[in-house]
Amino acid sequence: MFLKIKKIPQVFWSSKKPLNLKPKISSLFFLCLGLIIFGFGEGLLIVSNSGASPWSVLAQGISLNVNLSIGLMTFIISITVLIFWIPLKQKPGIGTILNAFIIAIMIDLCIKFVPTPENYFYQIFLGIIAVLTVGLGGGIYLVANLGAGPRDGLMVGLQKKTNLPIASVRAFLEISVVSIGWYLGGTVGPGTLIFAFGIGPAVALGLYLVNRIFS
Repeated sequence: MFLKIKKIPQVFWSSKKPLNLKPKISSLFFLCLGLIIFGFGEGLLIVSNSGASPWSVLAQGISLNVNLSIGLMTFIISITVLIFWIPLKQKPGIGTILNAFIIAIMIDLCIKFVPTPENYFYQIFLGIIAVLTVGLGGGIYLVANLGAGPRDGLMVGLQKKTNLPIASVRAFLEISVVSIGWYLGGTVGPGTLIFAFGIGPAVALGLYLVNRIFS
């Protein structure tokens, strides 16, 4: 069952190590494909207008209390999360860098070309599709093993330390983050809760599907 997955699968196009300056073309292709899908999913969540992601809620909550912009707080949080990689022995890679660029581009494209549904139930439905899309993209790019983004790297590192299922670790992180953000004054919507509770199983499902298709 995909909810019990405890490690990132290795397939024929996976890189042997994250810090690889000369990756296989196939590894690089699936890394970029996964990040494109991931970024599109993030964009869909914004377009759905059903609520921001948990980490955005955290950034908003902190920014309200320290008088800094949400953008700057998002950057500071990312750097802080990367620092936590050190005791978790997580290694960056090309994917860590491309993560920021590709996802940002896809979010902008999605916002530009995908209209926001006017019907509330369609907004919620789009929020669910967004979470599943992010999970699939996350599964693909993590299996490429060319370096994770800050939050995904934290998830992988904690999973290795605790030996708990990936779905459980990610759900714990997202629910903790949104709880702190909400307590500090961040705005929580239905889409936020869908993301917080659904992204762990969605990523696990993405990993499961990639493993089944390519193994």
